[in-house]
Amino acid sequence: MSAPATRILLIEDDPGIRRFVRLVLEDEGWQVFEADSARRGLIEAASRQPDLVILDLGLPDADGKQVLAELRGWSRVPVLVLSAREREDEKVAALDAGADDYLVKPFGVPELMARLRVMLRRRQQSGVAGAASSQVVFGQVQVDLATHEVRRDGQAVHLTPIEFRLLAALIAGQGRVLTHRQLLLQVWGPEYLSRAHYLRVHMANLRQKIETEPAQPRHLVTELQVGYRLVGLAGESAQGPL
Repeated sequence: MSAPATRILLIEDDPGIRRFVRLVLEDEGWQVFEADSARRGLIEAASRQPDLVILDLGLPDADGKQVLAELRGWSRVPVLVLSAREREDEKVAALDAGADDYLVKPFGVPELMARLRVMLRRRQQSGVAGAASSQVVFGQVQVDLATHEVRRDGQAVHLTPIEFRLLAALIAGQGRVLTHRQLLLQVWGPEYLSRAHYLRVHMANLRQKIETEPAQPRHLVTELQVGYRLVGLAGESAQGPL
């Protein structure tokens, strides 16, 4: 018996964009469900149980961030925001609300498909996370999350407790963009939310220890004015998320 088709929910009020994206996804062999409003999107998400959601922010009956907030109350389905809003604060707000990735319109089909494939692989890997080893590999770096041991090219790397917590948070993100706010909360706590310079300093130190070329990082990647992501975890594509 063949595997069931990947199920994608597309929440987008523009019929032209909906048709275009649907054709692209169906050409991949995926099953596509459509919704043209926030209310309809939430109903479809609950009834269709999609493998992934593509969400526009500018919906006629509610902002897409409200859809994210409600969806995250009962589902961890991956969500790619597809929006014409290109301001950094909009990206940060959507990611903080629970989006897994953000792509600005107009977009290229290869980039859209690359991001969707990475998100789907990440979902499949998390489905067997309970059986996963504490050993994590990216590039020439090996991390043992249980013993806090880190090696690069087989050589032990000493990380401070803060540096290790920062690296562990990025690993747990599984390639997702983590905003400055999310990382400050996870690593330092709510009283440090206004101290973004802490994050910059410790990220620079972590890159010095982890990256082969710290000035041109391949793994600890900056999303300008938004946050950071870890690229190249074993199991992702060679290039990781775009």
